[in-house]
Amino acid sequence: MIDHLDHLVLTTFNEDACVDFYTRVMGMTLESFVGGIPPVTRKAFKFGNQKINLHVRGKEFEPKAHTPVPGALDVCFIASIPLEAVMERLKACNWPIVEGPVMRTGATQKIRSVYVRDPDLNLVEISELLG
Repeated sequence: MIDHLDHLVLTTFNEDACVDFYTRVMGMTLESFVGGIPPVTRKAFKFGNQKINLHVRGKEFEPKAHTPVPGALDVCFIASIPLEAVMERLKACNWPIVEGPVMRTGATQKIRSVYVRDPDLNLVEISELLG
């Protein structure tokens, strides 16, 4: 029944810090669009064929999760570059790696990962596919 993930929604305390992390550090593209109830200009981070829509804590759009809170997300991204290059980029951005590189089991195959925390302390796993 389900084919793929289109987008997810991330709730942040600090919009500017969140935008900086997902664009400068993670290399995603910031886009604006009109949506929500009532319709307002919103922000999203695009990567590949997916995106992350952004909610600011206390200014969420309807409908929303039952309890949207910053720091509750635990997400894994497959990198488009080798993990060594990911680690170099994180170092160049002065963004600390919390754990890794470590071996993990991904959705389709084994992966090698590093973990970081975004400004809201969400756990972000960045991985490369193995084999």
